[in-house]
Amino acid sequence: MTGFGHPDGVKLSDEVQQEYVRRYGDGDQTSMHTDHFDPPAGLFVVAYLDGEPVACGGWRAKEQDDDGLLDGDAELKRMFVVPQARGKGLARAVLRHLEERAVAAGRTRLVLETGNKQPEAIALYLSEGYADIRKFGYYKDHPDSVCMGKQLV
Repeated sequence: MTGFGHPDGVKLSDEVQQEYVRRYGDGDQTSMHTDHFDPPAGLFVVAYLDGEPVACGGWRAKEQDDDGLLDGDAELKRMFVVPQARGKGLARAVLRHLEERAVAAGRTRLVLETGNKQPEAIALYLSEGYADIRKFGYYKDHPDSVCMGKQLV
């Protein structure tokens, strides 16, 4: 299984960091480790097109904390599609797969933090039933931060 620490996962994670640099001037500073995505407390997937890694995403378990997250929450991380593969429904397919696997792992809600300079991501999440929630995480006080969540069960 391809995971966050797999070379293809690392390659795509590096590419998404460069996307953040282009849009925001810096990469994501949120603390992330390979073991955050180890089942059953997480999952990271890579999608391939013609044998090439083109999309990724993952979730990691979150529990109640000072940010107002709830027991049973899972945080969506590193959703990304390489530019040449965009517009093919890959992000939506990865998102739905992650949601299904989160439910199977006992997670009840997915939460995420994105930014207002990623309108296509926000549009995807809104179209899939995500709504604004109280800000959480490393960027909760940043003016570009947008936090969303979706009840899974």
